[in-house]
Amino acid sequence: MRTAFINTLCALAKKDNNIFLLNGDLGFSVLEPFIDAYPARSFNMGVAEANMMGVAAGLALSGKTVFVYSIIPFVTARVFEQVRNDIALQKANVKIVGVGSGLTYGQLGPTHHSIEDIALMRALPNMTVICPGDPLETAEATKALAMLKGPAYLRIGKKGEPVVHINTPSFKIGEGILIKKGGEGTLIATGNMLPTGYAVVNALAKKGKNMRLFSMHTIKPLDRHIIIKAAQETPAIFTLEEHSVIGGLGSAVAEVLAENNQGKKIYFRRLGINDCFTLTAGSHDFLRRFHKLSFNDISNTIWRDLKKIA
Repeated sequence: MRTAFINTLCALAKKDNNIFLLNGDLGFSVLEPFIDAYPARSFNMGVAEANMMGVAAGLALSGKTVFVYSIIPFVTARVFEQVRNDIALQKANVKIVGVGSGLTYGQLGPTHHSIEDIALMRALPNMTVICPGDPLETAEATKALAMLKGPAYLRIGKKGEPVVHINTPSFKIGEGILIKKGGEGTLIATGNMLPTGYAVVNALAKKGKNMRLFSMHTIKPLDRHIIIKAAQETPAIFTLEEHSVIGGLGSAVAEVLAENNQGKKIYFRRLGINDCFTLTAGSHDFLRRFHKLSFNDISNTIWRDLKKIA
């Protein structure tokens, strides 16, 4: 995803001299194409993320389109006050790019995990929150954010994420993407859990359970229409995210369901990280298994639930 982001940003910057890129002393082996091509519009701000956000806001308020890149906890939790007051409150044209979604930096421990960032960012007025599901969505999201005037948060993985879409998807901020049709349940996935969700619905189809799959790449503004429609047309909705079940996609979908109850009983489950820090060290795949977010765990959970409500 990060390669798709920087390649797309380079192409956009070639046509738009107002695009700037700031980073917090990282991005080595990733950001060099932009740094080399546009040295006057690229700044390594050092390990001073709060200052970086202030500089980004200043550049944006002087007419620039500013992308800020760092590991997720360092551009969300560490600098929340600056993001809130300098960027969101001012409606500054700053795009915060957080790399390492969820448990991607598994072996670095809980300080580097991003399990509460969606909740933080979606709570901020004026903030758009986008979590693309594969490299193609990442490229399209970067294009869309470059055109968007105002604050935004782009949550991406690290490297090696598989491509889910066969062709470049039609991407619009605030509109989920239908990946697979089905009527026996709906799976709404966001971010780097989309490839796993895609594998799960295909496996369940072979067992006779045809599920609808959406990529909910935009958490805010949320596509309420597809959620309400899924509740009307399918008996169960599952949300899938590599984020706390509190405050992220699952919470956002639950809010829509609660506020639009039309008397139809529907089964709902949030699949994500329970309310805990991950104090066990290990690889990304290991930690997914630890939190029951592996392909097998998710498949078995949904299969059991669908059989119960059949």
